[in-house]
Amino acid sequence: MISKLKKKIVFLTGTRADYGKLKPLITATKKNKKFHPIIVITGMHLKKKYGLTYIQIEKDFSNTDIYKIYNYNKNDNMDIVLAKTIKYFGQTIKKINPDLVVIHGDRVETLAATIHCNLNNVLTCHIEGGEVSGTVDESIRHATTKLSHIHFVSNLKAKNILKRMGEVDKNIYITGSPEVDIMIGKNLPSQYEVNKRYGLKYIKYAIFLFHPVTTLKKAEIEYQCKILYGILTKSSKNYVVILPNNDTFSTIVFKFIKKLKKYKNIKILPSLRFEYYLTLLKNSEFIIGNSSSGIREAPVYGIKTINLGERQKNRTDNSFISNFKFEEKKILNAIKKIKKPKNKKKFIFGKGGSARKFINVLNKKSFWLTSRQKYFVKN
Repeated sequence: MISKLKKKIVFLTGTRADYGKLKPLITATKKNKKFHPIIVITGMHLKKKYGLTYIQIEKDFSNTDIYKIYNYNKNDNMDIVLAKTIKYFGQTIKKINPDLVVIHGDRVETLAATIHCNLNNVLTCHIEGGEVSGTVDESIRHATTKLSHIHFVSNLKAKNILKRMGEVDKNIYITGSPEVDIMIGKNLPSQYEVNKRYGLKYIKYAIFLFHPVTTLKKAEIEYQCKILYGILTKSSKNYVVILPNNDTFSTIVFKFIKKLKKYKNIKILPSLRFEYYLTLLKNSEFIIGNSSSGIREAPVYGIKTINLGERQKNRTDNSFISNFKFEEKKILNAIKKIKKPKNKKKFIFGKGGSARKFINVLNKKSFWLTSRQKYFVKN
């Protein structure tokens, strides 16, 4: 039975990526006697082709209240997923009656949760708003910002973007990216453990992680996959290929990846535990594709990124990231020349301690008195 004195905090997770960021915050609230964390699982976590990652969440938080929302079928477009999530998340929230809902990033599940909460006066905080990129994700991220009451951002740049969007300064907290807490922690598995768990036999390897850009046409995605097939099969490197998100056109990427199974220098993985992925990334030669992991996480470990296309456009620039259009020869040439920096790391999205900062904010009485009525503020 939940004590009436404890604040009920719902954390919504729909992908392996957002769970990696929310996990330190869930852990911190669980350790605090003032709070009762509740996890709502949806999206990719519940799909077999993505590795049924909800099982790991249940193991990580075995003594925590967990709800599951099945929000999409095989052929559902993102707008249908959005509508279903609003309905089923709303039903779940009305059962729980939480004091706070915590959502992350820029997925349709995030937007759905914020729409319900805003229309039903449920206090909502958004993790990692105020960032820019080159796809519909940015539109979802900014829409979520305008519907959320409180913001936990990664850096000053993100805070300034939110202020230009009319958000109240006192409701924006710079806490850094929560994933960095795990990245620089001491609880990551060894490379041996990762190899054993996923059957990896490579001494040297690169990571390939590519998601379809939903604002492109089908023919453009097919062309990109054709170029990527040429790159991965003609390159002399070993590659660990991780399956994409469940976005529109993801089936095209799946078909392309399926063709790679016959190559000995390529290992395909449906999904990984976040900590295992971090060890894999930390010990890789480089990461190639269009994942935000190459922008946000790789620099922390001093890993170089070959970033392809527009998906991460304008997110950040640093010497570890090389941007390319889909030009096979130029990309293959870059792969040949790439070298891992020696003892260099870049902390762009925080230096750790995010969970501690998060709890410090939640401990303030003023936090829980935040107005549910939003106004545009000219900063």
